[in-house]
Amino acid sequence: MNSRERFLAAARGQVLDRPPVWLMRQAGRYLPEYRALKERHTFVEMVRTPELAAEVTLQPMRRFALDAAIIFSDILVVPEAMGQPYHFKDGGGIAMDYVLDGAAAVEALEAGAAAERLAYVPEALRRVRNLLGQERALLGFCGSPWTLATYMVEGGNPGAGVRIQALRREDPALFRRLMEKITRVCGDYLELQIDAGVDAVQIFDSWGGLCGEEGLAQGSLCWMAELVRRVDGRVPVIVFCRGQAGRLAEVAVLTGAPVLGVEQGVDLAAAAAALPDTVAVQGNLDPGLLPGEPEPAVAEARRIVRALRGRGGHIFNLGHGITPDARVETVGAVIAAVAAGGAE
Repeated sequence: MNSRERFLAAARGQVLDRPPVWLMRQAGRYLPEYRALKERHTFVEMVRTPELAAEVTLQPMRRFALDAAIIFSDILVVPEAMGQPYHFKDGGGIAMDYVLDGAAAVEALEAGAAAERLAYVPEALRRVRNLLGQERALLGFCGSPWTLATYMVEGGNPGAGVRIQALRREDPALFRRLMEKITRVCGDYLELQIDAGVDAVQIFDSWGGLCGEEGLAQGSLCWMAELVRRVDGRVPVIVFCRGQAGRLAEVAVLTGAPVLGVEQGVDLAAAAAALPDTVAVQGNLDPGLLPGEPEPAVAEARRIVRALRGRGGHIFNLGHGITPDARVETVGAVIAAVAAGGAE
């Protein structure tokens, strides 16, 4: 069984001798070869240039025995394609070029032609697939409609999400119009990535917690369910909802996702036991272990692998993204430990 077959088998719930492994943000600032490239190109330039995006995607695949590559991109390419660009602030953080602040701004967003403006992503994917071959899996992704809406309405990093929550409560019709537009573009975008050859897609719901306990289903989950239904049967869909560890069963039922990402700090075996056997799990090593010495991270990785042994459908991953201060040596040691099936 090659890496691609292993990944797909795990996503479909099969029991394997060891889980496939990929790591969120595995292409990025912790790698010296990425930092060298970043000295010559901006982040946005690398995202928008297929040759550069493909190169960055493949950098960790050359270094490590990873089973899957995930395309180097950003969730905010979707609002940018709809007519609301983004940029990185000098002091850190993300800012949209303008705030989505009313009905006129929502109506001005373009949904029909947005996917055409994202053509650079499938081009990068085709390049990666050609260079990666058929032996290892390739993943695409998008942000959840709710998460994208929070950036668009708040004008950048959401903070407490005051504006998006007010929009949902005070003008539900306009909120629905916005979410319908975003969801349509996200669906088109996922299909573009599938047509370009990805084996699975992940939906990142980073800000679902801003919906509140009562609003999660209608604020976020129902829109992700539309995306899952749209691509169901074509490729596996991984849904990662940050801050919803106590509601994973609800997330699974209401989205219909065949794979759920589980964040760090959660007993992965217990979380998996509370889910239907048909739902695979992904996770969930604490990325805070990667800047340190290899031994503690390797020990925890082995514990996670052993805890899930015998349970069908486990994809090894982090509980969130790799941080820029991660040690390459530690990342490599974790991947090697998982590839060995958690053995000492």
